[in-house]
Amino acid sequence: MHELGILYHVVEQVSRIAAQNHLTQIGTLVLQVGERSGVIPRYLEACYPAAADGTMLQNTKLRIETLPANGRCRACGKVFGLTEHGETCPQCGGRDYEILGGREFFIKEIVAC
Repeated sequence: MHELGILYHVVEQVSRIAAQNHLTQIGTLVLQVGERSGVIPRYLEACYPAAADGTMLQNTKLRIETLPANGRCRACGKVFGLTEHGETCPQCGGRDYEILGGREFFIKEIVAC
């Protein structure tokens, strides 16, 4: 489970940003996780209390937004959801596509109290 290691890094980053901006409390931390990022949102949620324990983030609410995995069919140009269509273009049935999104992992927002 590499999510715990990722969260330790996120907590470090957010703590550094908070210090630079003279924040003493953070109410909500919003992460964006792509469907194809290799990071499992429910594991992030489970690991977050351990990663934030003893830091300024320990009472912070974690919110996770999932970014869809989208692709563009190289045969017909149709943009489609890779997960919902099983990597098959719903327009032409092609399986050769370019990934447009869904691999991301971002700290989207840090909401101060």
